[in-house]
Amino acid sequence: MSKHVAVLMGGWSSEREVSLRSGEACAKALEGEGYGVTRVDVGRDVANVLAALKPDVAFNALHGPAGEDGTIQGVLELLAIPYTHSGVLASALAMNKPMAKTVMAAAGVPVPMGKIVSRAEAAKAHVLPRPYVLKPLAEGSSYGVFIVGQGDENPPAELGRTDWRYGESLLAEEFIAGRELTCAVMGDRALDVIDIRAADGGWYDYTAKYAKGGSIHILPAEIKGNIYQHIQQLALTAHRALGCRGVSRSDFRYDDSPNGSGALVVLEVNTQPGMTETSLVPELAAYAGLSFGELVRWMVEDASCDR
Repeated sequence: MSKHVAVLMGGWSSEREVSLRSGEACAKALEGEGYGVTRVDVGRDVANVLAALKPDVAFNALHGPAGEDGTIQGVLELLAIPYTHSGVLASALAMNKPMAKTVMAAAGVPVPMGKIVSRAEAAKAHVLPRPYVLKPLAEGSSYGVFIVGQGDENPPAELGRTDWRYGESLLAEEFIAGRELTCAVMGDRALDVIDIRAADGGWYDYTAKYAKGGSIHILPAEIKGNIYQHIQQLALTAHRALGCRGVSRSDFRYDDSPNGSGALVVLEVNTQPGMTETSLVPELAAYAGLSFGELVRWMVEDASCDR
């Protein structure tokens, strides 16, 4: 008899819409693989819903706080429902960018220089030499991220908004020029490296990530072989240092421009990478010879508790 899989999607984070798209794509693919599937739009009553549903596996297609930070993972542990992706500790660690950087740096993974600042001080004056980046401590999909350019006289005006919803502490980091690269890990294996370019020549923001044609993906990335392999090794090291399980995706900046610094840093590790039709992990899996259906099947069969 086929497994009954509850696909957890939606939720209440800023990334709700992306999660619904990820979840629907995964649910369809799992049905195509012969699984019994129930789509669960996650609300605050999710524990009761899952306790009544009694699925064999929970496929976590949630993104952002609550779905990606150890919260839903703790609920699934309490209910003893095997689930996909990383466990409580790895999810909480990876979602908190400053903590993740501390752990990765201790494992020898290069990370950008930076510091935690309050929203008030970041709104009042430049907190680092320009150019620099400001980002929330625990959001994804580029929500609340600002690149402050060399010519920007003042900090971003949006930081002073009364309806700001990304927390009162921010991470300020040096801006690393150059390429935006990404590498996924599947189990104990690093997949290939994609060079991501925003189609409009700008930075890889929410629109570039999720709009059809918003970004150009070069796979495999056209970089020197030793750097390519080094990126794969760093993705694996970061995945293991944070204690990730299943599939993760590490994002890098690499400055190989003619007069560039040569810097290569890991920006973050995503424990719940996007699984939409424009997402990077399905593309990397396809390049490695796995169909979308085979990828989600692997994730379901890899599911467990105590991750």
